[in-house]
Amino acid sequence: MSATILRKIEPIASVPLHFRLSHHSLPFNYLLNSCSSLSDLKRVHALILTNGSHRNLLLSTKLVALASTLASTMGYARKLFDRMNERDVFLWNTLIRGYADLGPCQEAIALYKTMHHTGLLPDNYTFPFVVRSCGVLSALTEGKEVHCNIIKNGFDSDVFVQSSLISMYAQSGETSNSEIVFGEMVVRNIVSWTAMTAGYVQNGLFKEGLGVFREMVASGTRPNAVTLVSILPACAGLEYWGLGRLIHGHGIKVGVDSDISLMNALIAFYGKCGNVDTARSLFDRMVVRNLVSWNAMIAAYEQNNTGRNAIKLFRRMLNERVEYDHITMVSVITASASLGALNTGKWLHELVKRKGFETHDSITNALIDMYAKCGNIDLAKDVFQRLTHTSVVSWSSIIGACASNGHGYDALKLFSKMKEEGITPNSFTFTAVLTACRHSGLVEEGRKHFESMIKEYSIVPGVEQCASMVDLLGRAGCLKEAYEFIERMPVEPDVSVWGALLGACRIHSNVELAELVADRLLRLNPRTVTFYVLMSNIYAEAGRWEDVVRLKNLMKVKELKKIPGLSLVEVNHKFHTFMSGSRPRRL
Repeated sequence: MSATILRKIEPIASVPLHFRLSHHSLPFNYLLNSCSSLSDLKRVHALILTNGSHRNLLLSTKLVALASTLASTMGYARKLFDRMNERDVFLWNTLIRGYADLGPCQEAIALYKTMHHTGLLPDNYTFPFVVRSCGVLSALTEGKEVHCNIIKNGFDSDVFVQSSLISMYAQSGETSNSEIVFGEMVVRNIVSWTAMTAGYVQNGLFKEGLGVFREMVASGTRPNAVTLVSILPACAGLEYWGLGRLIHGHGIKVGVDSDISLMNALIAFYGKCGNVDTARSLFDRMVVRNLVSWNAMIAAYEQNNTGRNAIKLFRRMLNERVEYDHITMVSVITASASLGALNTGKWLHELVKRKGFETHDSITNALIDMYAKCGNIDLAKDVFQRLTHTSVVSWSSIIGACASNGHGYDALKLFSKMKEEGITPNSFTFTAVLTACRHSGLVEEGRKHFESMIKEYSIVPGVEQCASMVDLLGRAGCLKEAYEFIERMPVEPDVSVWGALLGACRIHSNVELAELVADRLLRLNPRTVTFYVLMSNIYAEAGRWEDVVRLKNLMKVKELKKIPGLSLVEVNHKFHTFMSGSRPRRL
């Protein structure tokens, strides 16, 4: 019990009862506004009961409203609500909003249904909270039922109700219904424009999201911080780096650049566009950071192959006693995998166990991948075998782990077992299966699984699956078949596909085909040193020294230099780098 609330209760408690009753809720409103904890609320509630003021609906509603602003007091709010004999729409809305804001959202929907059964008509404040709860739960059936009631009650033209419907349909993946609601709007405000923009972006429809954003600006509606947060992922997804920087500039201009959600979105944006220094500068300038801020910065490091910085920042996060979540752990485990840091990976695994995150598919996937990349396939298998529930994600991860460590036959056995258990493989599973065939030289098996992927599972081959097939055929000496395969690919071949064939040309000393492939590669990426070096080696092995000199001169003209190889080892959770001709350096 806070001393402040006690000091305020004492003078009111000493006032004669008849005076307090005659002045209704005035002194109790004063007390309720001073409450800062559940114990404060209970003390004031006891005083209200003692004085018989609990029959005052406004006072009781105020008590419920205060109790429903914190997750820790929602249970108390519900008890107060259930004991009340008289309830108006405002009171129902108050508790529904509490559940919508704090959870569980199922309770908001259930309370709305109970309200409906009592015969009390909801109003335009009821529906946005209920619809939002349906969206959070992706409860499309319930959402459509609520939409019908909105129309029946005549609130289908209310701008806030319509905005909530746009978001709900988008969260359930039905952007076509969001478009219908948005198109029917007579009046649009910043909330509705933002809802439609965010709806498209959340569903990966980045160009459509940018189209709505531009239409909003053209209409004279000024974007707020929430709008800017919603559009930044579209800029990153489309690699519109310039537009993202313009949005950042607009945020500074209108004074919302200190908004924590916008700062977090900007850190994520700059991380995805490879500008880690700007992301870190924004992070360091933040006066207040939340978990999302830390996760965004750690992910930015991990995405840009600076895993050691990701782990360093995570250690600082722990030192500052910021609680991590499963999203944090996926990033740092992935960073550990990229470094081949087994000891750090084991330490992170212990932190996962401590928090009980092992049931998350994303965590399991990251752990299996980390142990596989660190060369410890037994620990990867142990993570998989301890799972109480397996999914296509976990199966694909362990198959890929076996494949990448040269256990091709084990990977194919696991694939057969997966299908026996009735789990349908996806494109990632087949990437792992084809990798297994590639590492073990199983050409016929590879052909069979590639054909099965298309005919049995109706999966259109992507670049990764095609690159695996080209590498498999090329390593087996089937160079002509590999080249013809590329020509028939359903997707445009990239450098990974042509690079696989160029590597096979070197293995089998096919200079003529290598020249053709190198030409394609240099058209795609004329400044990649690796292709020049590989082609130079092919010429050298064929004794064509004039061509070797020609390529080296061409590299000088283009100012292309071969970067020396770098090795990294972990000793006592610290990373050391070794470069050819240099002394070891600690990172």
